[in-house]
Amino acid sequence: MKATEIRKGQVVKFDGQAFLIMATEHITPGNWRAMVQTKLRNLNTGTIIEKRLRSTEDVDIAFVETKKVEYLYSTGTEHVFMDNENFDQISFANEMVEDVMPFIMPNTHVSVLYCDGKALTVEPPRTVDLKVVETPPALKGATVTNQYKEAKLETGLTVQVPSFIESGEVVRVDTTSREYVERVK
Repeated sequence: MKATEIRKGQVVKFDGQAFLIMATEHITPGNWRAMVQTKLRNLNTGTIIEKRLRSTEDVDIAFVETKKVEYLYSTGTEHVFMDNENFDQISFANEMVEDVMPFIMPNTHVSVLYCDGKALTVEPPRTVDLKVVETPPALKGATVTNQYKEAKLETGLTVQVPSFIESGEVVRVDTTSREYVERVK
């Protein structure tokens, strides 16, 4: 596959190692040749690197298998999930899943990506419903314009919500943009 065809969320291989594409940007600077700037997470070590590819360069897409698992609990340094089919427990170091853990409550079903038989990373659902535990009260008369305020959710995640949202309500949050989507009734 050409470098211009890769997208966020795909798993690619460089130098025999699997990398998750976290961001891509197609750049065409003035009189230079086009290139693709990528932000990659090494799925073996968890480190994040940036790599620039020529637009004509070939990229190896890794074969990735997805399995449904259930989040069980966290210890200080790792998070434990259970395979729904064979009940095996899978542990992930905090560095590998720290960006998705604010969206996952205990007993939540998520997907785990496997490459070459090894569990690589956790993918949360596209949106999650979380309860607001702390937010300032709404301002009276602030209905003319869209005003947002900060709300702390039950997992510790903080998002901007409309001023009519109160503590105790459940809101839907997009896991890719980390933004408020709607109030859940």
